[in-house]
Amino acid sequence: MQWTEHVIWWHVYPLGFVGADTTGGDRSPQPRLRRLVPWLDHLLALGANGLALGPVFASQTHGYDTTDHLAVDPRLGSTDDLVHLLDEAHRRGIRVMLDGVFNHVGRGHPLVESALADPDGAEAAMLARDDAGELGVFEGHGGLVALDHANPAVADLVTDVMTHWLDLGVDAWRLDAAYTVPTSFWARVLPRVRERHPEAYVVGEVLHGDYATVVRESGMDSVTQYELWQGVWHALQEVNLFELDWALQRHNGFLDSFVPYTFVGNHDVTRIASQVDDERHHPHALVLLFLGGTPSVYHGDEVGLRAVKEERFGGDDAIRPAYPETVSELVDHLDDEQAATLALHQQLIGLRRRHPWLHRARSSTLAVANASLVLEVAAEGGRLLVALNLSDDELALPTGWQALAGRDEQRRGDALAVGPHGWVVAEPTSP
Repeated sequence: MQWTEHVIWWHVYPLGFVGADTTGGDRSPQPRLRRLVPWLDHLLALGANGLALGPVFASQTHGYDTTDHLAVDPRLGSTDDLVHLLDEAHRRGIRVMLDGVFNHVGRGHPLVESALADPDGAEAAMLARDDAGELGVFEGHGGLVALDHANPAVADLVTDVMTHWLDLGVDAWRLDAAYTVPTSFWARVLPRVRERHPEAYVVGEVLHGDYATVVRESGMDSVTQYELWQGVWHALQEVNLFELDWALQRHNGFLDSFVPYTFVGNHDVTRIASQVDDERHHPHALVLLFLGGTPSVYHGDEVGLRAVKEERFGGDDAIRPAYPETVSELVDHLDDEQAATLALHQQLIGLRRRHPWLHRARSSTLAVANASLVLEVAAEGGRLLVALNLSDDELALPTGWQALAGRDEQRRGDALAVGPHGWVVAEPTSP
């Protein structure tokens, strides 16, 4: 799929973005999805060309407790409102990804209601059971009832749902909690989906484990690169770039079989600006995001929002904020740091656009220490030098490079240097 090599996603959690109530207390219908249409121009101004939507299907609370996979949540509007958003996105050349919650359903799903009414019925057989014979749940969440992925009827259901929305214009799917679903299930579903939609992009949410095997056995195109996310923020926070170096080596290995879906923030994790205490090192994370893989920018990260995920009821609310009604209400009221963060996203995405081979680029380590890392990033089509400096000292670089982007980069004769807490992306002075 050629288009996936050039896509950069802007990730939006819709229920939060439009300010809908996610407690289940207020489910009044409103066509809130249409509020996203003006933000498509913000997406393009950022430099992205993909809209990755969190859950949009009917659910009871936060979107991940689905009650109807074929209906848009009334808090967001209707199918017509979603199709309108799809049409407006495609008119601008923007691809759209939906979030498919196919590991479990909400307690209010008709399958659960049927199972409770008739434990021996066909619908009941589509739900998992625990060792005590009770309905199985997802990771201890009583409101999330697990599907039985060994049942062919579940594979039929998921195939039909994915195909239905692809027929209406969706371009891609994120498979929520894919790490808990057997790869053999996806291997039954995805070929059937691709019979009608061979260009559909499918990325699975996988936190850890053998990424390459998951991709190979499931038939997915990619998985979420949580290893690199962990390596980026934790190495910057702890000033231990050996950890980052190891994560990049792992990333190189994944490229033998697939291109990972990369991010420094999403709807499930503490904001990168809150993960890394030293503000001088926030740009270093962005440099790494756009120099490899299929990047995704979570709404709010492009302007440096801060928020901490908490392990409690409602603990995700802070990282899933509402955006203003209009783009100008956001960008016209940014402070200097936020405006600089937005400009840096645009600069680095522009660099990525000029070097599309970075999609499959591998990094070679030229020098690594706790507080500094110098990489050569290369693939068929080109090579770049990337240097990160977390120390109070100047970092000397090899000769033969000229800066493309950076902070506090200096010429030292024929060579470059990076000042304290600076960074640089450089190109060869000669081919």
